[in-house]
Amino acid sequence: MRKNSSFEIVHLGAERTVTGSRHLLRHAGLNILIDCGLAQGDDSVLPIEKWPVPPSQIHFVFLTHAHIDHVGALPELIRRGFAGEIICTHATKALLEPMLEDAMGFAHYADGEKRRLMSQLDELSWGFEYLEPFDLQKGLRFTLGRAGHILGSCWARLEAADGQSVVFSGDLGPQDTPILPNPDIPDPCDLLVMESTYGDRLHEDRKKRVQRLGRIVEKALSDGGKVLIPAFSLGRTQELIYELDRLYSDDSFSVLSEKSPVPVFVDSPLGLEITRIYSRMSQFWDKEAKDLLKRGDHPIDFEYLYAVESHSDHMRLLDFHGPAVVIAGSGMCSGGRIVDHLKSGLERTENNVLFVGYQAEGTLGRNILKYAKSKDAYVVVDGERLAIKAKVQALSGYSAHADQKDLIAWARAAKPGKVKLVHGEPRAQKSLKTGLTGCGKL
Repeated sequence: MRKNSSFEIVHLGAERTVTGSRHLLRHAGLNILIDCGLAQGDDSVLPIEKWPVPPSQIHFVFLTHAHIDHVGALPELIRRGFAGEIICTHATKALLEPMLEDAMGFAHYADGEKRRLMSQLDELSWGFEYLEPFDLQKGLRFTLGRAGHILGSCWARLEAADGQSVVFSGDLGPQDTPILPNPDIPDPCDLLVMESTYGDRLHEDRKKRVQRLGRIVEKALSDGGKVLIPAFSLGRTQELIYELDRLYSDDSFSVLSEKSPVPVFVDSPLGLEITRIYSRMSQFWDKEAKDLLKRGDHPIDFEYLYAVESHSDHMRLLDFHGPAVVIAGSGMCSGGRIVDHLKSGLERTENNVLFVGYQAEGTLGRNILKYAKSKDAYVVVDGERLAIKAKVQALSGYSAHADQKDLIAWARAAKPGKVKLVHGEPRAQKSLKTGLTGCGKL
Protein backbone atom coordinates (compact mmCIF):
# COMPACT_ATOMS: atom_id res chain seq x y z
CA MET A 1 0.00 0.00 0.00
CA ARG A 2 1.27 3.49 -0.87
CA LYS A 3 -0.19 6.81 0.21
CA ASN A 4 0.51 10.00 -1.67
CA SER A 5 -1.26 12.90 0.06
CA SER A 6 -4.94 12.52 -0.87
CA PHE A 7 -4.22 9.37 -2.89
CA GLU A 8 -3.97 5.84 -1.56
CA ILE A 9 -2.81 3.07 -3.91
CA VAL A 10 -3.12 -0.66 -3.34
CA HIS A 11 -1.48 -2.95 -5.90
CA LEU A 12 -3.76 -5.95 -6.47
CA GLY A 13 -1.65 -7.47 -9.25
CA ALA A 14 1.53 -6.96 -11.31
CA GLU A 15 3.42 -5.18 -8.55
CA ARG A 16 6.44 -7.46 -9.02
CA THR A 17 5.32 -9.55 -12.00
CA VAL A 18 4.73 -8.80 -15.66
CA THR A 19 1.06 -9.80 -16.05
CA GLY A 20 -2.19 -9.33 -14.17
CA SER A 21 -2.20 -5.54 -13.88
CA ARG A 22 -4.67 -4.34 -11.24
CA HIS A 23 -4.09 -1.18 -9.19
CA LEU A 24 -6.64 0.33 -6.80
CA LEU A 25 -6.56 4.12 -6.36
CA ARG A 26 -8.60 5.56 -3.49
CA HIS A 27 -9.34 9.27 -3.23
CA ALA A 28 -12.02 11.28 -1.37
CA GLY A 29 -14.31 8.28 -1.08
CA LEU A 30 -13.82 7.22 -4.68
CA ASN A 31 -12.54 3.74 -5.53
CA ILE A 32 -10.81 3.69 -8.91
CA LEU A 33 -9.30 0.59 -10.50
CA ILE A 34 -6.48 1.11 -12.98
CA ASP A 35 -6.66 -1.94 -15.30
CA CYS A 36 -8.31 -5.25 -14.50
CA GLY A 37 -6.13 -7.93 -16.08
CA LEU A 38 -5.54 -11.64 -15.92
CA ALA A 39 -2.28 -13.21 -14.81
CA GLN A 40 -0.45 -15.45 -17.28
CA GLY A 41 2.09 -18.23 -16.84
CA ASP A 42 3.26 -18.52 -13.23
CA ASP A 43 2.22 -14.95 -12.33
CA SER A 44 -0.51 -14.48 -9.74
CA VAL A 45 -2.91 -11.76 -8.57
CA LEU A 46 -4.86 -11.07 -5.39
CA PRO A 47 -8.23 -12.84 -5.82
CA ILE A 48 -11.17 -10.47 -6.18
CA GLU A 49 -12.81 -11.78 -3.02
CA LYS A 50 -9.77 -10.59 -1.05
CA TRP A 51 -9.77 -7.03 -2.40
CA PRO A 52 -10.14 -4.25 0.20
CA VAL A 53 -13.37 -3.16 -1.55
CA PRO A 54 -15.91 -5.35 -3.37
CA PRO A 55 -16.54 -4.80 -7.10
CA SER A 56 -19.90 -3.18 -6.35
CA GLN A 57 -18.09 -0.36 -4.54
CA ILE A 58 -15.67 0.45 -7.35
CA HIS A 59 -16.79 3.64 -9.08
CA PHE A 60 -14.47 3.77 -12.11
CA VAL A 61 -12.14 1.48 -14.04
CA PHE A 62 -9.43 3.08 -16.19
CA LEU A 63 -8.05 0.87 -18.95
CA THR A 64 -4.59 1.66 -20.28
CA HIS A 65 -5.00 -0.74 -23.22
CA ALA A 66 -6.80 -3.87 -24.42
CA HIS A 67 -4.27 -6.65 -23.79
CA ILE A 68 -5.75 -9.46 -21.72
CA ASP A 69 -3.28 -9.01 -18.86
CA HIS A 70 -4.83 -5.54 -18.46
CA VAL A 71 -8.53 -6.14 -19.26
CA GLY A 72 -9.18 -9.89 -19.06
CA ALA A 73 -10.85 -9.88 -15.61
CA LEU A 74 -13.47 -7.26 -16.55
CA PRO A 75 -16.25 -9.82 -17.21
CA GLU A 76 -15.69 -11.36 -13.77
CA LEU A 77 -15.64 -7.89 -12.19
CA ILE A 78 -19.03 -7.13 -13.77
CA ARG A 79 -20.39 -10.53 -12.84
CA ARG A 80 -19.51 -9.81 -9.20
CA GLY A 81 -21.39 -6.53 -9.14
CA PHE A 82 -19.35 -3.76 -10.74
CA ALA A 83 -21.69 -1.18 -12.29
CA GLY A 84 -19.49 1.91 -12.51
CA GLU A 85 -17.93 3.53 -15.58
CA ILE A 86 -15.10 2.09 -17.67
CA ILE A 87 -12.86 4.82 -19.05
CA CYS A 88 -10.51 4.24 -21.99
CA THR A 89 -9.57 5.63 -25.40
CA HIS A 90 -11.83 5.25 -28.42
CA ALA A 91 -9.58 2.63 -30.00
CA THR A 92 -9.41 0.57 -26.80
CA LYS A 93 -13.20 0.58 -26.60
CA ALA A 94 -13.33 -0.75 -30.18
CA LEU A 95 -10.89 -3.53 -29.29
CA LEU A 96 -12.53 -4.62 -26.02
CA GLU A 97 -15.32 -6.70 -27.54
CA PRO A 98 -13.21 -9.02 -29.74
CA MET A 99 -10.49 -9.36 -27.12
CA LEU A 100 -12.85 -10.25 -24.28
CA GLU A 101 -15.11 -12.47 -26.36
CA ASP A 102 -12.03 -14.48 -27.26
CA ALA A 103 -10.83 -14.61 -23.64
CA MET A 104 -14.26 -15.66 -22.39
CA GLY A 105 -14.12 -18.61 -24.75
CA PHE A 106 -11.57 -20.13 -22.36
CA ALA A 107 -13.65 -19.37 -19.25
CA HIS A 108 -16.59 -21.23 -17.75
CA TYR A 109 -19.44 -18.93 -18.72
CA ALA A 110 -22.73 -20.09 -20.20
CA ASP A 111 -23.57 -18.56 -23.59
CA GLY A 112 -26.40 -16.48 -22.13
CA GLU A 113 -24.18 -15.10 -19.40
CA LYS A 114 -21.46 -14.24 -21.91
CA ARG A 115 -23.94 -12.23 -23.98
CA ARG A 116 -25.24 -10.45 -20.87
CA LEU A 117 -21.77 -9.58 -19.62
CA MET A 118 -20.65 -8.30 -23.03
CA SER A 119 -23.80 -6.17 -23.29
CA GLN A 120 -23.15 -4.69 -19.84
CA LEU A 121 -19.52 -4.09 -20.74
CA ASP A 122 -20.53 -2.11 -23.81
CA GLU A 123 -23.00 -0.02 -21.80
CA LEU A 124 -20.44 0.80 -19.10
CA SER A 125 -17.52 1.66 -21.43
CA TRP A 126 -16.74 5.18 -22.58
CA GLY A 127 -14.11 6.28 -25.10
CA PHE A 128 -12.15 9.50 -24.62
CA GLU A 129 -9.78 11.61 -26.71
CA TYR A 130 -6.06 11.86 -26.13
CA LEU A 131 -4.55 14.83 -24.26
CA GLU A 132 -7.85 16.44 -23.31
CA PRO A 133 -8.54 16.98 -19.59
CA PHE A 134 -11.87 15.71 -18.27
CA ASP A 135 -13.61 16.13 -14.92
CA LEU A 136 -14.37 12.94 -13.02
CA GLN A 137 -15.88 13.48 -9.54
CA LYS A 138 -14.98 15.12 -6.23
CA GLY A 139 -12.60 17.60 -7.87
CA LEU A 140 -10.63 14.87 -9.62
CA ARG A 141 -9.59 15.42 -13.25
CA PHE A 142 -7.95 13.02 -15.67
CA THR A 143 -6.04 13.10 -18.93
CA LEU A 144 -5.16 10.18 -21.21
CA GLY A 145 -2.00 10.32 -23.33
CA ARG A 146 -0.56 8.12 -26.07
CA ALA A 147 1.59 5.29 -24.72
CA GLY A 148 2.85 3.90 -28.07
CA HIS A 149 2.35 0.27 -26.98
CA ILE A 150 -0.58 -0.89 -29.15
CA LEU A 151 -3.48 0.84 -30.88
CA GLY A 152 -5.43 2.76 -28.24
CA SER A 153 -2.84 2.37 -25.49
CA CYS A 154 -2.54 5.25 -23.05
CA TRP A 155 -1.15 6.51 -19.81
CA ALA A 156 -3.56 8.06 -17.32
CA ARG A 157 -2.86 11.20 -15.29
CA LEU A 158 -5.17 12.01 -12.39
CA GLU A 159 -5.03 15.30 -10.51
CA ALA A 160 -6.92 16.14 -7.31
CA ALA A 161 -8.38 19.50 -6.35
CA ASP A 162 -5.46 20.06 -3.96
CA GLY A 163 -3.03 19.81 -6.89
CA GLN A 164 -1.67 16.37 -6.01
CA SER A 165 -1.24 14.19 -9.09
CA VAL A 166 -0.43 10.62 -10.08
CA VAL A 167 0.39 9.10 -13.47
CA PHE A 168 -0.08 5.43 -14.33
CA SER A 169 2.10 4.66 -17.35
CA GLY A 170 0.29 1.52 -18.48
CA ASP A 171 2.58 -0.29 -20.90
CA LEU A 172 4.88 2.10 -22.77
CA GLY A 173 6.02 1.41 -26.30
CA PRO A 174 9.49 2.01 -27.74
CA GLN A 175 10.34 4.90 -30.01
CA ASP A 176 9.58 4.46 -33.72
CA THR A 177 7.11 1.58 -33.37
CA PRO A 178 5.44 0.69 -36.69
CA ILE A 179 1.96 2.19 -37.17
CA LEU A 180 1.90 3.99 -33.79
CA PRO A 181 2.97 7.51 -32.77
CA ASN A 182 5.64 7.79 -30.08
CA PRO A 183 4.49 8.07 -26.43
CA ASP A 184 3.30 11.48 -25.25
CA ILE A 185 4.99 13.07 -22.23
CA PRO A 186 2.62 13.79 -19.33
CA ASP A 187 2.73 16.95 -17.26
CA PRO A 188 4.90 16.67 -14.13
CA CYS A 189 3.37 14.57 -11.37
CA ASP A 190 3.90 13.84 -7.69
CA LEU A 191 3.88 10.07 -8.21
CA LEU A 192 4.62 8.03 -11.32
CA VAL A 193 3.52 4.39 -11.29
CA MET A 194 5.56 2.99 -14.17
CA GLU A 195 5.95 -0.35 -15.91
CA SER A 196 9.35 -2.02 -15.93
CA THR A 197 8.93 -5.07 -18.18
CA TYR A 198 12.22 -4.54 -20.03
CA GLY A 199 13.91 -2.41 -17.40
CA ASP A 200 17.04 -4.55 -17.62
CA ARG A 201 17.64 -4.70 -21.36
CA LEU A 202 18.08 -2.68 -24.53
CA HIS A 203 16.37 -3.27 -27.86
CA GLU A 204 18.21 -3.01 -31.12
CA ASP A 205 17.49 -0.20 -33.58
CA ARG A 206 14.25 -0.76 -35.51
CA LYS A 207 15.96 -0.64 -38.93
CA LYS A 208 18.48 -3.25 -37.84
CA ARG A 209 15.67 -5.33 -36.37
CA VAL A 210 13.73 -5.31 -39.63
CA GLN A 211 16.83 -6.36 -41.52
CA ARG A 212 17.50 -9.14 -39.03
CA LEU A 213 13.90 -10.32 -39.33
CA GLY A 214 14.37 -10.45 -43.09
CA ARG A 215 17.64 -12.40 -42.88
CA ILE A 216 16.23 -14.88 -40.36
CA VAL A 217 13.07 -15.50 -42.35
CA GLU A 218 14.97 -15.70 -45.64
CA LYS A 219 17.41 -18.27 -44.27
CA ALA A 220 14.61 -20.24 -42.64
CA LEU A 221 12.57 -20.35 -45.84
CA SER A 222 15.57 -21.60 -47.78
CA ASP A 223 15.13 -24.84 -45.81
CA GLY A 224 11.84 -25.30 -47.64
CA GLY A 225 9.77 -25.53 -44.47
CA LYS A 226 7.55 -23.25 -42.47
CA VAL A 227 8.51 -20.35 -40.28
CA LEU A 228 6.11 -20.56 -37.33
CA ILE A 229 5.74 -17.25 -35.50
CA PRO A 230 3.69 -17.24 -32.29
CA ALA A 231 2.26 -13.74 -32.06
CA PHE A 232 -0.16 -11.84 -29.90
CA SER A 233 -3.31 -11.12 -31.89
CA LEU A 234 -3.33 -7.51 -30.75
CA GLY A 235 -0.31 -5.43 -31.68
CA ARG A 236 2.37 -7.93 -32.59
CA THR A 237 0.45 -9.52 -35.47
CA GLN A 238 -0.18 -6.13 -37.09
CA GLU A 239 3.44 -5.08 -36.56
CA LEU A 240 4.71 -8.25 -38.23
CA ILE A 241 2.36 -7.79 -41.20
CA TYR A 242 3.59 -4.21 -41.54
CA GLU A 243 7.26 -5.14 -41.59
CA LEU A 244 6.87 -8.24 -43.78
CA ASP A 245 5.10 -5.97 -46.26
CA ARG A 246 8.15 -3.69 -46.22
CA LEU A 247 10.45 -6.68 -46.72
CA TYR A 248 8.46 -7.91 -49.73
CA SER A 249 9.17 -4.62 -51.46
CA ASP A 250 12.91 -4.90 -50.73
CA ASP A 251 14.74 -6.66 -53.61
CA SER A 252 17.76 -7.37 -51.40
CA PHE A 253 15.81 -10.28 -49.90
CA SER A 254 15.62 -12.80 -52.73
CA VAL A 255 13.26 -15.20 -50.97
CA LEU A 256 11.04 -12.47 -49.55
CA SER A 257 10.87 -10.20 -52.58
CA GLU A 258 7.94 -9.95 -54.98
CA LYS A 259 10.09 -11.73 -57.58
CA SER A 260 9.88 -15.01 -55.67
CA PRO A 261 6.87 -14.67 -53.35
CA VAL A 262 6.39 -16.94 -50.38
CA PRO A 263 2.93 -16.94 -48.82
CA VAL A 264 2.36 -15.38 -45.42
CA PHE A 265 -0.60 -16.90 -43.55
CA VAL A 266 -2.30 -15.18 -40.63
CA ASP A 267 -3.87 -18.16 -38.87
CA SER A 268 -5.73 -16.33 -36.12
CA PRO A 269 -9.40 -15.33 -36.35
CA LEU A 270 -8.89 -12.84 -33.53
CA GLY A 271 -5.72 -11.46 -35.13
CA LEU A 272 -7.59 -10.98 -38.40
CA GLU A 273 -10.49 -9.20 -36.70
CA ILE A 274 -8.11 -6.87 -34.87
CA THR A 275 -6.20 -6.19 -38.09
CA ARG A 276 -9.50 -5.07 -39.61
CA ILE A 277 -10.06 -2.74 -36.64
CA TYR A 278 -6.53 -1.33 -37.05
CA SER A 279 -7.35 -0.67 -40.72
CA ARG A 280 -10.57 1.16 -39.85
CA MET A 281 -8.88 3.39 -37.29
CA SER A 282 -6.15 4.91 -39.43
CA GLN A 283 -6.69 8.28 -37.71
CA PHE A 284 -4.62 6.88 -34.84
CA TRP A 285 -1.69 5.77 -37.02
CA ASP A 286 1.65 7.54 -37.16
CA LYS A 287 2.76 9.72 -40.08
CA GLU A 288 4.78 6.96 -41.77
CA ALA A 289 1.80 4.60 -41.98
CA LYS A 290 -0.56 7.37 -43.07
CA ASP A 291 1.84 8.43 -45.84
CA LEU A 292 2.05 4.85 -47.15
CA LEU A 293 -1.73 4.67 -47.27
CA LYS A 294 -1.94 7.97 -49.17
CA ARG A 295 0.48 6.56 -51.77
CA GLY A 296 -1.77 3.54 -52.28
CA ASP A 297 0.44 1.14 -50.32
CA HIS A 298 -1.76 -0.19 -47.54
CA PRO A 299 0.70 -0.73 -44.67
CA ILE A 300 -0.95 -3.87 -43.23
CA ASP A 301 -2.05 -5.62 -46.39
CA PHE A 302 -0.15 -7.03 -49.37
CA GLU A 303 -0.63 -9.42 -52.27
CA TYR A 304 0.92 -12.51 -50.69
CA LEU A 305 -0.85 -12.19 -47.35
CA TYR A 306 -3.54 -14.82 -46.76
CA ALA A 307 -6.24 -14.92 -44.10
CA VAL A 308 -6.94 -18.30 -42.51
CA GLU A 309 -10.47 -17.79 -41.21
CA SER A 310 -12.15 -21.18 -40.91
CA HIS A 311 -11.17 -24.27 -38.98
CA SER A 312 -11.12 -26.30 -42.19
CA ASP A 313 -8.63 -23.86 -43.75
CA HIS A 314 -6.55 -24.11 -40.59
CA MET A 315 -6.49 -27.92 -40.89
CA ARG A 316 -5.43 -27.70 -44.55
CA LEU A 317 -2.60 -25.34 -43.59
CA LEU A 318 -1.31 -27.91 -41.09
CA ASP A 319 -0.81 -30.33 -44.01
CA PHE A 320 0.96 -27.69 -46.12
CA HIS A 321 4.70 -28.18 -45.67
CA GLY A 322 6.04 -24.92 -47.07
CA PRO A 323 7.89 -22.85 -47.73
CA ALA A 324 5.60 -20.44 -45.89
CA VAL A 325 5.41 -17.99 -43.04
CA VAL A 326 2.68 -18.71 -40.50
CA ILE A 327 1.68 -16.10 -37.92
CA ALA A 328 -0.60 -17.63 -35.31
CA GLY A 329 -1.80 -17.02 -31.75
CA SER A 330 -1.26 -17.18 -28.94
CA GLY A 331 1.95 -15.24 -28.44
CA MET A 332 3.15 -17.40 -25.54
CA CYS A 333 1.88 -20.67 -27.10
CA SER A 334 -0.52 -21.07 -24.17
CA GLY A 335 -3.45 -21.85 -26.46
CA GLY A 336 -4.87 -21.05 -29.87
CA ARG A 337 -3.92 -22.33 -33.30
CA ILE A 338 -0.16 -22.06 -32.81
CA VAL A 339 -0.38 -25.13 -30.56
CA ASP A 340 -1.64 -27.23 -33.50
CA HIS A 341 1.20 -25.92 -35.66
CA LEU A 342 3.74 -26.84 -33.01
CA LYS A 343 2.27 -30.32 -32.67
CA SER A 344 2.55 -30.92 -36.39
CA GLY A 345 5.74 -28.98 -37.09
CA LEU A 346 8.02 -28.97 -34.06
CA GLU A 347 9.53 -32.36 -34.94
CA ARG A 348 10.31 -31.41 -38.55
CA THR A 349 13.92 -30.30 -39.12
CA GLU A 350 13.04 -28.08 -42.08
CA ASN A 351 10.80 -25.90 -39.91
CA ASN A 352 11.71 -22.90 -37.79
CA VAL A 353 10.01 -21.42 -34.74
CA LEU A 354 10.63 -17.70 -34.35
CA PHE A 355 9.69 -15.98 -31.10
CA VAL A 356 9.16 -12.24 -31.31
CA GLY A 357 7.72 -11.48 -27.89
CA TYR A 358 8.03 -11.96 -24.17
CA GLN A 359 7.49 -15.53 -22.93
CA ALA A 360 6.28 -15.65 -19.33
CA GLU A 361 7.68 -18.23 -16.95
CA GLY A 362 5.61 -21.42 -17.04
CA THR A 363 4.29 -20.98 -20.59
CA LEU A 364 4.90 -23.40 -23.46
CA GLY A 365 6.77 -20.69 -25.33
CA ARG A 366 9.22 -20.20 -22.45
CA ASN A 367 9.72 -23.97 -22.20
CA ILE A 368 10.51 -24.31 -25.91
CA LEU A 369 13.08 -21.53 -25.67
CA LYS A 370 14.49 -23.00 -22.48
CA TYR A 371 14.92 -26.58 -23.69
CA ALA A 372 15.58 -26.09 -27.42
CA LYS A 373 19.37 -26.23 -27.04
CA SER A 374 19.36 -29.19 -24.67
CA LYS A 375 20.54 -32.61 -25.73
CA ASP A 376 17.53 -34.68 -26.78
CA ALA A 377 15.42 -31.53 -26.46
CA TYR A 378 11.69 -32.00 -26.02
CA VAL A 379 8.59 -30.36 -24.58
CA VAL A 380 5.25 -31.75 -23.48
CA VAL A 381 2.23 -30.36 -25.34
CA ASP A 382 -1.24 -31.44 -24.20
CA GLY A 383 0.28 -34.50 -22.56
CA GLU A 384 2.26 -35.48 -25.66
CA ARG A 385 6.06 -35.50 -25.64
CA LEU A 386 7.42 -33.74 -28.73
CA ALA A 387 11.06 -33.68 -29.76
CA ILE A 388 12.29 -30.20 -30.67
CA LYS A 389 13.85 -30.76 -34.08
CA ALA A 390 12.80 -27.49 -35.68
CA LYS A 391 15.25 -24.61 -35.32
CA VAL A 392 14.23 -22.23 -32.54
CA GLN A 393 15.19 -18.55 -32.52
CA ALA A 394 14.18 -15.46 -30.57
CA LEU A 395 14.21 -11.99 -32.05
CA SER A 396 14.32 -10.09 -28.78
CA GLY A 397 14.30 -6.63 -30.35
CA TYR A 398 10.70 -7.20 -31.37
CA SER A 399 8.85 -5.78 -28.42
CA ALA A 400 5.89 -3.52 -27.87
CA HIS A 401 7.51 -2.49 -24.58
CA ALA A 402 9.97 0.34 -24.14
CA ASP A 403 13.47 -0.79 -23.17
CA GLN A 404 15.53 0.56 -20.31
CA LYS A 405 16.81 3.54 -22.27
CA ASP A 406 13.33 4.60 -23.42
CA LEU A 407 11.81 4.06 -19.97
CA ILE A 408 14.44 6.22 -18.32
CA ALA A 409 14.10 8.98 -20.93
CA TRP A 410 10.31 9.01 -20.62
CA ALA A 411 10.38 9.04 -16.82
CA ARG A 412 12.89 11.89 -16.70
CA ALA A 413 10.78 13.91 -19.15
CA ALA A 414 7.70 13.34 -16.96
CA LYS A 415 9.53 14.91 -13.97
CA PRO A 416 7.89 12.92 -11.18
CA GLY A 417 8.36 13.59 -7.49
CA LYS A 418 8.31 9.86 -6.75
CA VAL A 419 8.48 6.71 -8.88
CA LYS A 420 6.92 3.35 -8.11
CA LEU A 421 7.93 0.51 -10.44
CA VAL A 422 5.36 -2.18 -11.30
CA HIS A 423 4.68 -4.64 -14.12
CA GLY A 424 8.12 -6.23 -14.17
CA GLU A 425 10.13 -9.06 -12.69
CA PRO A 426 12.35 -8.19 -9.69
CA ARG A 427 15.58 -8.32 -11.73
CA ALA A 428 14.23 -5.84 -14.29
CA GLN A 429 12.94 -3.54 -11.57
CA LYS A 430 16.26 -3.57 -9.73
CA SER A 431 18.20 -2.69 -12.88
CA LEU A 432 15.78 0.06 -13.91
CA LYS A 433 15.77 1.52 -10.41
CA THR A 434 19.53 1.99 -10.66
CA GLY A 435 19.12 3.77 -13.99
CA LEU A 436 16.43 6.06 -12.57
CA THR A 437 18.66 7.40 -9.80
CA GLY A 438 17.99 11.11 -9.53
CA CYS A 439 14.62 10.87 -11.27
CA GLY A 440 12.39 11.49 -8.28
CA LYS A 441 12.30 9.51 -5.06
CA LEU A 442 12.22 5.73 -5.62
